[in-house]
Amino acid sequence: MAGREVLRVEELTKYFPTRRGLVRAVDGVSFTLAEGETLGLVGESGCGKSTLARTVIRLLEPTAGRVIFDGRDVTAADRRQLRDLRRELQIVFQDPYASLNPRMRVGEIVRQPLRVHRMYQGASGPPRVAELFELVGLDPDHRNRFPHEFSGGQRQRIGIARALALRPRVVILDEPVSALDVSIRSQIVNLLARLQHELGLAYLFIAHDLAVVRQLAHRVAVMYLGQLIETGTRDAVYRHATHPYTQSLLSAVPVPDPEGREQRRRIVLVGEAPDPADPPSGCRFRTRCWKTTDRCAEQEPALMDRHGHPSACHFADVAPQQ
Repeated sequence: MAGREVLRVEELTKYFPTRRGLVRAVDGVSFTLAEGETLGLVGESGCGKSTLARTVIRLLEPTAGRVIFDGRDVTAADRRQLRDLRRELQIVFQDPYASLNPRMRVGEIVRQPLRVHRMYQGASGPPRVAELFELVGLDPDHRNRFPHEFSGGQRQRIGIARALALRPRVVILDEPVSALDVSIRSQIVNLLARLQHELGLAYLFIAHDLAVVRQLAHRVAVMYLGQLIETGTRDAVYRHATHPYTQSLLSAVPVPDPEGREQRRRIVLVGEAPDPADPPSGCRFRTRCWKTTDRCAEQEPALMDRHGHPSACHFADVAPQQ
């Protein structure tokens, strides 16, 4: 059961200047996260999910907006304050092959956060590292090996152990299973669910695979071209999606039941996502939407309650039409 609010993101914006103009990677995103809760952030590649993750934790400096962690303003924190905040706010990166230093033994990789924050002291240090290895299902005796001696799934477990070293309260998971074999993904998802239950962690779980998000998330936020376009509880979004983009994503999720596949209509979007340096006027999804009208080009739809949960569509409807 989710507890009190631990993270609040308010109108967070991140623009990148280019020769073509400003790339609006994240454009006014707001959400909250409670203790022990998982918010699944979904959307196709290039929509701004990873940029949002890095901006929340201030690996990237925001252009505007605020991030409030447990009542403290992350966006206004100085270097020392930010270092203290990162004890409780950690991230696991997408690629387990690129996120681990190949020249460091994995025990040192997991130990490094403890050293940086001066928490690796005396006789308590080595047992803590061994405890972290066991926590994520790895043999502590293997901590003197190098990353290349482990499989992709094992490397991601090492990345998770490193993130948990400082006993954080919030972990941002930036597509933690997308680079893994399908057979390994469920193991990592089950590990994350167990760790959340045992440690009371809150997750911002970022993915483009809606089937994976459904296993772990309590609430879901759908992102398109830098903006949130639908949010709600897992059941509300998966059973009663109202935004055409969300409906198209869900129509592509594999269904194991042959009868279910026959009854569901696949929604195929036409064209590519627009250039984030030159987004369409009004609704950003209108260039690929089958419901678009002149109103969609003239007026940007607000993210507001429509049919029971927030959706940014003038013609939100629980029944997809094409």
